[in-house]
Amino acid sequence: MFSGGMVSGPLLIGIFILAIVVLLLLIIKFKLNAFVALLLTAFGTGVLVNMPLPDVASTVTDGFGSTLGSIGMVTGLGVMLGKFMFESGGIESISNGILGIFGEKKSPVAVAISGFITGIPVFGDVVYIMFAPMLRVLSKKTGISMVTFSCAISVATTCTFALVLPTAPPLAVAGELGVEIGIFFFYALISAFVGMLAGGIFYGMLLNKQDHKNNHFYTFEDLDEEEAEMNKAAGRKKMGAGKALSILLVPIILILLGSFVPLALGDDAAITPVVKFIGDKNFAMMAGVVYAALISRKYIEKSATDIMTEAADQVGLILLITGAGGAFGKILQATGIADYVAGSLSQFNIPILVLCFLIAQIIRCAQGSTTVALMTTAAILSSTIATCGVSPILCAIAICAGGIGLSLPNDSGFWAISRFFRISVPDTIRGWSIGGFIAGVAILIFVSILSLFQGFLPGLMM
Repeated sequence: MFSGGMVSGPLLIGIFILAIVVLLLLIIKFKLNAFVALLLTAFGTGVLVNMPLPDVASTVTDGFGSTLGSIGMVTGLGVMLGKFMFESGGIESISNGILGIFGEKKSPVAVAISGFITGIPVFGDVVYIMFAPMLRVLSKKTGISMVTFSCAISVATTCTFALVLPTAPPLAVAGELGVEIGIFFFYALISAFVGMLAGGIFYGMLLNKQDHKNNHFYTFEDLDEEEAEMNKAAGRKKMGAGKALSILLVPIILILLGSFVPLALGDDAAITPVVKFIGDKNFAMMAGVVYAALISRKYIEKSATDIMTEAADQVGLILLITGAGGAFGKILQATGIADYVAGSLSQFNIPILVLCFLIAQIIRCAQGSTTVALMTTAAILSSTIATCGVSPILCAIAICAGGIGLSLPNDSGFWAISRFFRISVPDTIRGWSIGGFIAGVAILIFVSILSLFQGFLPGLMM
């Protein structure tokens, strides 16, 4: 890893702050296309930290390619799946069902709970892809701000992704710190729920009040046009909510099998390779698209091929922006900013739970990846945690909480939320970046309270 050449540590941090400010100005103030703005900032940051020019170019290329390699396929398939659900009328049926159960005023609660559950087995971007069309229809029907719905599902999903087994980040933290998995799962699940309540539901409701007060809403003109086309045929039959939900459940169940069966039976079981294969997110999403095409046939006016083609056309810009976000994150990671900040903070007399949260949060901001931030923080602080006198389980949860929120434009998830929910960059910051940070702080406060009783609570005694 390049470590900034002759650039000092404080100057590295100054360059990082400057890069973020310039990027936000280019996008928000000067309305520059986000894809171009991200690439300009990535190249400029590499040059400012004195990276060799060939390394700048190769790092940007590697970051772009690795990001698309990990989420490109599932993004395209997810947009196709959502398109089938929309064209068949299934999304409207689901939204009507949610309103019938919870009512209009409580629909963000239903959305948050949906995100909390699906965020455990399913990669966050997949959840956004599958639910975005339904949430936009819900926002149009209820008048509740789209920023509120975006906040509810993104915060809830990320809380479970960062904290609840068997997702990769908490597994990595638990393994590094050597904590007991079952006890960690119990307390992490409760902590994630606390984060969802604070950042996803309560803060989301505040956003809705603000947007109503400021008359800040999205028009959903594209939905008007598509609904007008769909309603041209009189008496058209819509897919029921149950069938529409089954389209969501096919990939979710496959991914669940791929996650839990190996945990239950072990890697040596004969069936494990099979369930891992069908539980791969790309295969599971492909199976979901095939299933959606089959059961949607009598509800759609277009051919399945036309729907897939339209979806593929829509995903192009999303992939470019997501890849550019990965390229920017790779440049920041290659500078050594995260390692410098973490090493500096460790020298101060900061309470261990706060230190766990702070280092994870700073690394998360610096390079964009929740998984990398949590793994790096756990590795840096493992020896300190072992001798600090605070339960390693609570320290692990504090680290995981630091991976939530303050998502910046160097995070591919930032752009997934912005583009799939079709909200502006400022609204993405309001709903996701700040909402996630509130969730993380709420979890930190919660585990700090638990630490006062760790001698009495089961499983936390040293």
